[in-house]
Amino acid sequence: MGERIKKLKKIRIHREGTNTLLYSLIVLAAIAAGLWFCFETKIPFWIFTVLTSIIWLVVLNFYRCPIRYYPGDTENLVVAPADGQVVVIEEVEEIEYFHDRRLMISIFMSPFNVHANWFPVDGKVLFVKHQDGNYHKAWLPKASEENERADTMIETPEGERVLCRQIAGAIARRIVTYAKGGEDCYIDEHLGFIKLGSRVDVYLPVGSEVCVKMGQTTTGDLTVIAKLK
Repeated sequence: MGERIKKLKKIRIHREGTNTLLYSLIVLAAIAAGLWFCFETKIPFWIFTVLTSIIWLVVLNFYRCPIRYYPGDTENLVVAPADGQVVVIEEVEEIEYFHDRRLMISIFMSPFNVHANWFPVDGKVLFVKHQDGNYHKAWLPKASEENERADTMIETPEGERVLCRQIAGAIARRIVTYAKGGEDCYIDEHLGFIKLGSRVDVYLPVGSEVCVKMGQTTTGDLTVIAKLK
């Protein structure tokens, strides 16, 4: 029981969802009260209450934000920036920033995953760039280049540059990025948040050691996805 309580204390509601959850609860409570007092039969009240309670709890689950800390030395490590599933591990030609081949590892987040994003490496944020685009399904290859996205370039203490790309999906319509150019960043800190199903790509130097496999489930800020050479 003690371990369960300790675990629950490490879970909080993300700040991106606080107002949404609070205001929606007030509105739903007001409607439920109206149904209770305006109808002689209580059937409409109970139907509304049960259905909206389920929906509200699903939204509450979506905005959960566990407190995590990587338990070890982070030098040269690349951790998963998000909860989800590995959908891409391949070398690609990155022509926008690096103009050479890079190792890309992509993690797809379903609507049921935690949607907070963490910095994948320690280092310094060189720049953050947001680009409007389409809303293809996030797991499609073209989503990386054509969908709305936010790019965060990080330089590690060893001088390696790592690009973390937050990508909007067919459902996700809002990308939030907390990273700011010129600031130091660390594993365990939040990079941002993406609402509903989406994807995060990490571009690494070719030759980095891959520590995950296709289809593997990742835990943001805890799963090591690669080791820099």
